[in-house]
Amino acid sequence: MYNSLMTLLEEMSGKTYSVQQLIKKLGLKKKSLIEDLYKILDSLEEEGTVEQLSSGQYKSSRSTKTVTGIVDHVNARFAYVNTGEEGKKDIYIRTQDLGSALHGDTVAVSLSGRKTGESPEGKVVEIIKRNRTRFVGKLELSRNFGFVVPDFKKVYQDFFVFPENLNGAKANDKVLFEVTKWAEGDKSPEAKVIEILGKSGENEAEIHSIMAEFDLPFRFPENVLKESEKIPEDITKEEIKKRWDFRDVLTFTIDPEDAKDFDDALSFKNLDNGLYEIGVHIADVTHYVKPGNVLDDDAFDRATSVYLVDRTVPMLPERLSNGLCSLRPNEDKLTFAAVFEMDAKGKVHKEWYGRTVIHSDHRFSYEQAQEVIETGRGKFAEELKILNQLHHILRKERFKKGAVNFETTEVKFKLDPKGKPLAVIPKIRKDAHKLIEEFMLLANKGVATFIFKKRKGEEKDTFIYRTHDLPNPEKLQTFSEFAKQFGHKLQIEDATVSRSLNKLMDEIEGKPEQNVLQSLAVRAMAKAKYTTEAKGHFGLAFDHYTHFTSPIRRYPDMMVHRLLQHYLDNGKSVNKKEYEDKCVHSSEREKRAADAERASIKYKQVEFMSMAEDKVYDGIITGVTDFGVFVEMVETKCEGMARLADMKDDYYEFDEKNYRIIGRRRKKIYRLGDEIKVRVKKTDVDRRMIDLTFVDSAHTSDND
Repeated sequence: MYNSLMTLLEEMSGKTYSVQQLIKKLGLKKKSLIEDLYKILDSLEEEGTVEQLSSGQYKSSRSTKTVTGIVDHVNARFAYVNTGEEGKKDIYIRTQDLGSALHGDTVAVSLSGRKTGESPEGKVVEIIKRNRTRFVGKLELSRNFGFVVPDFKKVYQDFFVFPENLNGAKANDKVLFEVTKWAEGDKSPEAKVIEILGKSGENEAEIHSIMAEFDLPFRFPENVLKESEKIPEDITKEEIKKRWDFRDVLTFTIDPEDAKDFDDALSFKNLDNGLYEIGVHIADVTHYVKPGNVLDDDAFDRATSVYLVDRTVPMLPERLSNGLCSLRPNEDKLTFAAVFEMDAKGKVHKEWYGRTVIHSDHRFSYEQAQEVIETGRGKFAEELKILNQLHHILRKERFKKGAVNFETTEVKFKLDPKGKPLAVIPKIRKDAHKLIEEFMLLANKGVATFIFKKRKGEEKDTFIYRTHDLPNPEKLQTFSEFAKQFGHKLQIEDATVSRSLNKLMDEIEGKPEQNVLQSLAVRAMAKAKYTTEAKGHFGLAFDHYTHFTSPIRRYPDMMVHRLLQHYLDNGKSVNKKEYEDKCVHSSEREKRAADAERASIKYKQVEFMSMAEDKVYDGIITGVTDFGVFVEMVETKCEGMARLADMKDDYYEFDEKNYRIIGRRRKKIYRLGDEIKVRVKKTDVDRRMIDLTFVDSAHTSDND
């Protein structure tokens, strides 16, 4: 009994037990055994191994080394806990050793001393912080109770709902629910329904479930809307006097056809000295939104607009984003500008930063501007021709200095009035898109460089930078080895890596392996982030870079506008710690937005593919795991999985090092980048998953 008792107390380190609980857990029935338990407890307490609390409960006094980290619940069988310590391996945790911890929770882990592969094994002994207590899922009902199957892929258990906590929800409803009691032992966690989002499978319910899953706001608070309505619309003569007046200078916007908020405009003027004066004018949001008011607080919390497939979750109320701040044609608008005097070779001779007032002469869609560029006819054809020539020069110069050219394929959906996808359309970027992009980059780089150089010496003024570190050498090495399998060579030394990457991107353009290699290359890159550290941007090959050009949809741009004006007014450097915290928040919100956008695209892809389950598609293998093969269908750019368990022609084994699976008997090989034919077997909108089956039987073998 002694050993059983000690095992129990140590396994449940940090927990306390009454004698009755110990009797029950040890399964003691006989009176003599129960008496023995009391004696053992007294003995252990005397030697200091066990402590009796004032409540009468007992706990182990043996100190167990614990480490703290965040749960990444990889699959239903196991999780890893990331401690965030440089050079330390993540801790392997079997699902049964997670306790009630879920993906994203911060936990304390005791180490067992064993290893799985290279990772130490452990067990969760304490939940330090819950990542979230609210989830979204589909409600299923039995006669006496309900349970919710969560949408979130990394939660592998259902949640029990008592009838009194259903709040009117019916079977197959998508619901937002809150955990009321966490799992204990074999019991399911308990929950109550907070909000009914609609019927599972309906567009509104599914998009609302994505918004709820990522904690995106459904609406603006009433006080925020009221504050936006109070802002005066008139631009006073006094305000115009404070600004450089561009209302008589040719100015226009180029935006997507369906855009409603126009936050950037270009002005163009031929100067007497033979140079071009090009102004990049950005909506002056901070003229209207002041620090500390409810509008600003809400915008900071959101930090970014989120672009889902059928709607935008805006950072600012419509009165500002589509009205006061939007640079609509034929209206006077307040702007913040970067103005450059350039020659025909793209060299900047003079630059100026400050507040302006403009009057946009025309609103181009990208398609309209592209037609003028291609035909040389139409509104402002000469000006667009010059701007396009300059953009090519600026772009070429960037790549010459080491910018990386990642042109990944994005898709958009043609939807019917109810949100049903009718077609998947790849987005095509032409000169009109790249022209605007290049001048926005010029302005962003210019503002960052201007502030960095404004204060001489080691100590620089605190500012918001957009930085991008060098690629992770290990990931780059792995990517290089993989690219070799397609006959491509990559130089990974620091000095040549960007040039070598660009050469590779040129080589693979239009080839079957293009998307696979592009997406793997992006994964090998570091993530761009906001920070007060004045580091460079590897991907753009800029020494200093910021975000200045989109304050209607990004809060960091608003901070940049305020800081730029503050320093133009010769203000002192602001508190670095305060702004670094704001940068971290903005980067986190940016990631949330990107994840939500991807989830909405995946949902529409699954919905679209559910209507084509009999068709055979050409595909490219984009991922290989120990449980299945990911395939992207060339025609629709949708990705699904062929599961190893469904491949009946052989028993396939995973060769992790070479990104492939090999049939044990017939030696058939499926590897990353292979062209393959597939058919849709099943779609699951709730889990946003497409199951595929391979159609072709002829394939590579080790004997080839």
